[in-house]
Amino acid sequence: MRNIDIELEKNRIISFIKTYFRNAGFSKGIIGLSGGVDSSLVAYLAVESLGKDNVIGVLMPYKTGSQDSFYDGKLIAEKLGIKYIIREITPMVDAYFDNYDQNADLLRKGNMMARARMCTLYDLAAKEHALVLGTSNKTELYLGYVTQFGDGACALEPLGCLYKTEVWKLAEMVGVPENIINKTPTADLWEGQTDEGELGLSYTDADEILYSIYEKKESIKELIKQGLEKEQVQHIISLVNRNRFKQSIPPNPETYTL
Repeated sequence: MRNIDIELEKNRIISFIKTYFRNAGFSKGIIGLSGGVDSSLVAYLAVESLGKDNVIGVLMPYKTGSQDSFYDGKLIAEKLGIKYIIREITPMVDAYFDNYDQNADLLRKGNMMARARMCTLYDLAAKEHALVLGTSNKTELYLGYVTQFGDGACALEPLGCLYKTEVWKLAEMVGVPENIINKTPTADLWEGQTDEGELGLSYTDADEILYSIYEKKESIKELIKQGLEKEQVQHIISLVNRNRFKQSIPPNPETYTL
């Protein structure tokens, strides 16, 4: 895995946030606080960049979500001294499926939750004259492990330069509580759901493969020689290729090559 200067990366992200907000003419940022390490780290960096009075956290629980996630998100807001808003998304999500498709599967419901949360964030952003700060990291963006127009929608992605394993390191450096850093990564969209369970391998392995393939330009054969499993490498490549559509602006007849 690459060896980066975490302190330097922290300063680069803070400078990026400050510059982006200044150029866009905004002073306030709004963040969905899930209780996970990514949103917690973004909140810490946003406070350092914009000041605590200019950062708003939003807690958006669903009825089947983890209570620990809710309280961890609240803990981060209180620890940082930022304003926070609670918006229960259960009525929004359930109203749709109760009326139109009570037999919808977990994936569809999970996607609706993610999009309900982003609609909520953007509405509050309009009210507060704020920009929505994304919470996806480089690993998730590479793999397309985001809901399009859900958690993948934002004005800027402060963690887009960091792999997940690097997010953990920076979170430890800035003082994110240890229990949040060490908890099992999950989008908390349904009971028992975990990131690594859905991806089919650990973030550590995913980061190593992504870095080796897309930055070091190593071949599959070279990775296998290093001890990585061929099936895992091929799985990661297939995820990247399959989800490329999430990484670009929707095409139009002038930009799309038939």
